[in-house]
This record gives sequence, C-alpha cells and structure tokens, in this order.
Amino acid sequence: MKETNYSRVTEFVLLSLSSSKELQPFLFLIFSLLYLSILLGNFLIILTVTSDSRLHTPMYFLLANLSFIDICVASFATPKMLADFLVERKTISFEACMAQIFFVHLFAGGEMVLLVSMAYDRYVAICKPLHYMTIMSRRVCIILVIIPWFVGFIHTMSQLAFTINLPFCGPNQVDSFFCDLPLVTKLACIDTYVVSLLIVADSGFLTMSSFLLLVVSYTVILITVRNRSSASMAKARSTLTAHITVVTLFFGPCIFIYVWPFSGYSVDKVLAVFYTIITPILNPVIYTLRNNEVKAAMSKLRSRYLKPGQVSELIRNLLFLETKKNDNIVSILSSS
Repeated sequence: MKETNYSRVTEFVLLSLSSSKELQPFLFLIFSLLYLSILLGNFLIILTVTSDSRLHTPMYFLLANLSFIDICVASFATPKMLADFLVERKTISFEACMAQIFFVHLFAGGEMVLLVSMAYDRYVAICKPLHYMTIMSRRVCIILVIIPWFVGFIHTMSQLAFTINLPFCGPNQVDSFFCDLPLVTKLACIDTYVVSLLIVADSGFLTMSSFLLLVVSYTVILITVRNRSSASMAKARSTLTAHITVVTLFFGPCIFIYVWPFSGYSVDKVLAVFYTIITPILNPVIYTLRNNEVKAAMSKLRSRYLKPGQVSELIRNLLFLETKKNDNIVSILSSS
C-alpha cells in the first residue's frame, strides 16, 4: 500500500467495559462512587501526613507521595470512562489517545519505582535502625521521590516513541475503556510484531526488575528480623504485610498484561480496571487499617475539624434558613 492511499485516523472508538445500554447507568454509578472514594481516601492520607507533625518521617512522606500517584493513576482515564457511560458513541481524538498512553506509563512506571523506594526505606528502618535518620535524610527522601518520576518519564517516552509514528489508516476500535498501548498498536496498518516485542520488552524489564528488587529487599528484611525479639518480628511483619499486599495487587495485573506477551484474553480489561481503579482505592485502606499512627492522626484531624456540636449546629442553621426561605415564599404568594 502506498503512503498516498493512507487515510489517517483522527479518532479512536473506545468499546468501554460493556456494550449493554441497560448496564451503562449502573456502571456509571458504581465507578463514580469508586472514583470519589479514591479521591477522598488518598487526599485524606495526604492531608493527615502533612498536618500531623508526628507523621513527618520518611516513611509517611513516601506514603503521601504514593497517595498522590494513586490519584494520578486513577484520574488519567476514569473521568473519560465516566463520561462515556453517558453517551452512545465513545470516541477519543488521536492526540488525547496518545496523551492517555503517555500518562498511564508515566504514573504506573513511577509508582513501580516509588514502591521500591518505600521498600528501601523499610530496609533501612528495620535492618539499620541506629543509622535510619542519618541515611534517610531529607535530601535522600527527595531523591527517592524524584527518581520514580524520572524513570516513569523515560519509560513513557520510550513507549510513546514506538507508537507515535505508526500509520493508523483503518481500524480504530480499542477494546478497552482507555487507550491501552498494546491494543492501540494492533490497529496500525503495518506489521507491528517487532514493535510489540519492543513494547513488551520495555514494560517487562521495568516491571520485572522493580518486582525482583522488591522481593529481594523483603526477603533480606525478613531474614534480618528472624533472630530478633518477637515484638520486633511482629512489628516488622505488620509493616511488611501492608507493603507486600500493595505490591502484589499492583504488580500482578501489570505482569499479566505487559510481561505475558500478546495475551488475547478478555480478562485483560478486568485487570486494567483493577490496577487503574481498584488498587488506588485499596492502598489507603491497607495502609490505614494496619497502621495505628495513621489512624490516631486521622482521629485527631477529625476531632479538630469536626468537633462535637458543630455538625448539629450546622444542621440547625440549614433548617432555619430553609424555614425562613419557605416563609418568604408563602408571604410573597399571599401578597400576590
């Protein structure tokens, strides 16, 4: 086919999660509640960490940054998905599609490396407790946050370089609720086998290397604390259980989708929902339910801004204003 015969695709059609019109309002309601929970839960963690001086430590600094990335991961595609539930034709422009590809790999790649940074923090805290504050200085904490964004940017630019110049001249239906790179690549008008291999190799290297670093670090930590007191072991296990749970929930779907090359299973769509929506909402729950310091800080924050009597007073004022408004309406109608 000659280049002059190409009719460049200017938009893609997203097939969303379901083609059933009857199911769209129900999905809109469910995912709206999930997205709202993601925003509220992660913003609450950020607010709690920044407002309580007792949580101004490296571990909670990294946790607040994880919450911020979780908000970004959930926000790059979820608002578009919610809007698509309300329209019949679910389209996205070529430029917006490339933007989604850019942001998903920026945020997801950054979160992978940030989880490694959090594992390093736990390694220093548990294995080298006497040197913890010296090693985990403010400068080191900032570096541990900058590196994930840098790695994520390099990763997403390399992924986008494989896609941006591909010729799209025919099929434009993406079987997902956002522009997932492997699915978009398959729509190109040329043989993309080599390109797909490069994409899988790139994502697979970042995913597997981060995952192996996490496995090694957690193994070293568990071996180190094995011979310590039962109290130290219990505290280390409690902390590591939360970290390992988050790592498993995040890396599991990513490994299946990007490291397992060319999987044609429909379950990929469910896994995409899992790591873009479910994981960001589970992270606040996992870290807060297993962390007494965070729960205490949240209780303190709640008592500071929602004191007993304030809510009831607010309700009384609202009822008074509503009654006064109704009386005014009645008087106006009577005078007329």
